[in-house]
Amino acid sequence: MTNILLPTDFSDNAWSAAVYALKLYANEACTFYFLNSTKFKASATRSYITTKYIETLRDEALQELSDLKKMARVANANANHKFEIIASDKNLETAINSTLLLHDIELVVMGTKGATGAKELFFGSNTIHIINNIKDCPVLVVPDEYDFAIPKEIAFPTGFNRYYSHIELDPLRTVSALYDSKIKIIHINTEDHLTAVQKYNKEMLHDYLKQYEHSFHWLPKYTKKASAINEFIIDLNINLLVMVNYKHSFIEKILKEPVVKNIGFQPIVPFLVIPA
Repeated sequence: MTNILLPTDFSDNAWSAAVYALKLYANEACTFYFLNSTKFKASATRSYITTKYIETLRDEALQELSDLKKMARVANANANHKFEIIASDKNLETAINSTLLLHDIELVVMGTKGATGAKELFFGSNTIHIINNIKDCPVLVVPDEYDFAIPKEIAFPTGFNRYYSHIELDPLRTVSALYDSKIKIIHINTEDHLTAVQKYNKEMLHDYLKQYEHSFHWLPKYTKKASAINEFIIDLNINLLVMVNYKHSFIEKILKEPVVKNIGFQPIVPFLVIPA
């Protein structure tokens, strides 16, 4: 049984992400946990918070979560899927971390933006915060209004500058195994030749993925790596982008730049972020 966490603010984007998760794991036995945090709502609406008001927010959240659970059952109709609901008065990060431990969560799935997300933003602030601060579980981010497509082609960008452990690569291998997906490893040329360290890391990556269909792809150096990755996604019909979020990584850099026009990147396919 795979345990998957679906944080929600009851926005259309959050529901779209949940639907993607249900379809992605259509053939797997799963328990999906819908989680809502009332902390932000409470702090944003009143300067003085009473116990009664907190209880009211919790009751409202539980009702909306219950409605969401019913909607998921109707939309899903999968006997292998179970649904649970969690209403928390903790902040979202704390609520997620507690749920990860309590329910042995293997994947967090959320939308790129919340109910108040501005269209020009790359990711909503909550999504960025969760990606950067959840260290014990991969996070799958689903673009707004994304239509589900079986992830037959997975892109995994790397500079070969870092050795990936078995634990870090497990989420990539797990999602690849769902549909016997092909893993396309992308390297953007920033040098004429790979160093000895890069060659070693490439060979280790090849060895770790030997039971999965995979291939290596070299792209010419672009002014913006993000532009190269997006073009690669379009040209090779990529359905899922996977990256490891480690210090000085490409993903760490783009998450520090919130405005799309300044970074030339936005998730046009679901984006699996693996913590390092």
